This record gives sequence, C-alpha cells and structure tokens, in this order.
Amino acid sequence: MFKGLNVHSEIGPLKKVMLHRPGEELLNLTPGDLERLLFDDIPFLEIAQTEHDRFAEILREQGVEILYLEKLTAEALDAHSGAREEFTQEWLKESGLRGKTATKVVKEYMDSIADTKAFVDKSIAGIRRDEVALPALHGGSLAELVGVDKDSETDLLVDPMPNTYFTRDPFAIVGHGVNLNKMFSVTRNRETLYGKYIFKYHPDYKNSPLWYRRDAAFHTEGGDVLNLSAHKLAIGISQRTQAAAIDKLAENIFWGEHASESEIKEIYAFNIPVSRAFMHLDTVFTQVDVDKFTIHPAIMGTLQVFKLTKGTAEGQVKIEEMNDSLERILAKALDLESVQLLKCGAGDPVAAAREQWNDGSNTLCVAPGKICVYQRNSVTNDFLYKQGLDLLVIPSAELSRGRGGPRCMSMPFWREDL
Repeated sequence: MFKGLNVHSEIGPLKKVMLHRPGEELLNLTPGDLERLLFDDIPFLEIAQTEHDRFAEILREQGVEILYLEKLTAEALDAHSGAREEFTQEWLKESGLRGKTATKVVKEYMDSIADTKAFVDKSIAGIRRDEVALPALHGGSLAELVGVDKDSETDLLVDPMPNTYFTRDPFAIVGHGVNLNKMFSVTRNRETLYGKYIFKYHPDYKNSPLWYRRDAAFHTEGGDVLNLSAHKLAIGISQRTQAAAIDKLAENIFWGEHASESEIKEIYAFNIPVSRAFMHLDTVFTQVDVDKFTIHPAIMGTLQVFKLTKGTAEGQVKIEEMNDSLERILAKALDLESVQLLKCGAGDPVAAAREQWNDGSNTLCVAPGKICVYQRNSVTNDFLYKQGLDLLVIPSAELSRGRGGPRCMSMPFWREDL
C-alpha cells in the first residue's frame, strides 16, 4: 500500500515497520563470546521468538504492515543480477576470516545455499567450525595456519550477529531518506551491510536518498536519531554517535547531492553522558504523544544542546549552543508552550534504575498516546497508564536480555504525517 519511505515524526500513526525475528544467531551466542558480541546474557531463543511474534502480532492488530530485514535483503539480492555475489564478497571481507583457505571454504559453503532467504539467514547466524570441512594444513603461510586453527578459543569460524533484532541501529529513516550508519562496534557494523543492499537494489527502496553512508569516517547509530517533525531532527552525541558524524550528516542534509529532497531545517544535537545507561538518545527519552516524552530521570536538569542550521555560505553549517533544561529545549523544538516528561520508574530511584536496565523509557509509539512497552517494567507502565497513555504490552522476559526495548526492535518505514 505504502511505497518508499515516509517518516517525519516519532508519533505519526505507524503504517509500515521493519523487524528481524531472532534466529539461530542466538544459538551461536556462548558465554565466552558475550562481551565481544555486546550481550550480558543468553536469551532463550524459543521464548524470545514467541515474544517477538507477539510483538509483530500486536503491531498488525494496529493496522501496521510488518517487513522483515532478512526477507527484504533476499528480495534485494534476487532483484539484481550479480547482487548476491557482490554481497557475498563484501560479507566475507568483513567476516573476520583469516587466510585464503578458510575464506574459500566458507564461500563455497555459502554459495551452496540455493535459497536466497536461507542464505541471508545463515549470513546472520554465523558459521561454526564443525559446519565446514576445513583441510588439514601442514605448511604454507602463518596466516593460513592461524586462520584455520582448530585450537582457537572460540568454536565460531564466522561470528553471529545476535544484535540484529534491534533493527533501529544499523540505519535510520529520516523523511524520505536514510542514514546508513557506520556503527560503533565491529560486530554490529556488519549489520549495516543488509541496509546497504536493501537501499541499493530492492525495487521499492533503491532510489531513496542516503544522508549518511556506512563507509564514512565517523560512528553513528539509529538509536540516537529522533524525528521531532518534518523539519526538525534530534540526534544524540553519545557513546555510539560521534559529534563529527553529526557534522557530516548535517552537511549532507543541508548541502549534499540529495539536499533538494531533504525537508530538515534544524538539527538538535544532544550531548548525553557516555555510559551504558545512556547508550543512545532513545534510552534517555522517547516521544509518546504530541507533548509527552518518557525519560530516564537521571537526564533531568541542564543539558548541552547544539542547534545546527544551514549557513549562508556554500557548504556552511551554522552551530548555536543551547544550555537549558530538557523540557524547555523539547518544547521549543516542537513549537509548544510546554511538554510533559514522564519519568521511568515513576520517579522512584530504585525502580527507575531497575526498569531503565530493561528499557522502561524506550517505547515505540504506534499513534499519538498509544505506545508499545515491555511487560516487565510494571512500575513505569502503571505510571504511564495513569497519565492517560494507551499501552500495548509486549511479553519481554527474554527479549529484554539483549538490552533494548520496543523502539530498539523496530525501524519505521512509513508513518502518516501529523
């Protein structure tokens, strides 16, 4: 029904969203690899899939069309002759494989998967050493020997991508275009490859303007990007998004090759603390209604915010520093007299710390005042309900172990304009 991309706010009625159902990549997540792969615990896949299916079902009940990352990627690879081979070569290059022999064997294994959707699933799941027939090497280069070392600390030949079900981060839809990100960590940056091929070859999305590219010099992630309105964008300067990346993004939006297709007039860069609790801007606050935001209470007080606008000289971006409360800055950006900030944990510091750990302030707005929340954040949910919000409650015992909420697990492709 809705072709292309259209996201001008965080709260416009949601019509089309991209998800990724957790898959076998979680079965390749071991205790020894947790820190490297950015997990604190190992979700129980069967329950995580059941919870995720309920998430998708709730969205469908609200009239939302569900797209799946793996299916879109497969469609993109099938849409263009040579696209799958191009993807394979790039995926291999970023896989961490060492040595020509291991790379050759893995490529042959991947090429043997005839179904493109199964091929994409496998590229996300990772490859164990016992899945392929690695030859015994008794000579040759050190790189070859190390590359197929059977005594390696991990049984993985190619790492899985267990964070893929957090579809918010590899790219972000801004207006009719895309920020295709260069992510903070090596393990997650591999996920942006899927977005590259969707927006390069998929028949429905290949002509979308790119405001940022994955080969850029600086890190940025989708959880730091909030569409305040058709003309105003909020971005977090955070653990995962560098100020220099925002400079480049602003330059592209205001002066780049697709600048004529951009509607953004103002970019608000929020300088938030660098810590796990404030990983992205959407772990600090998310918009839930025209004048309401859920927030992490620790962010209250004066914030350093920079307003970026198009300068008068060619290529110039004007920067104005704003030091004010979050409440006043958001009200000004939204052209409102005031906004209401709803604290995670209802202001109780113990409940806030506990429920913020499970993304109590990371909500997905389906329509103004109607939001998806995790079931386990009971104190916050009760508070939000009493503030007049309509809650769509998602079971979350296992999904939450990945440290991301409903907004993190979703990438809107189309919202109705307000």
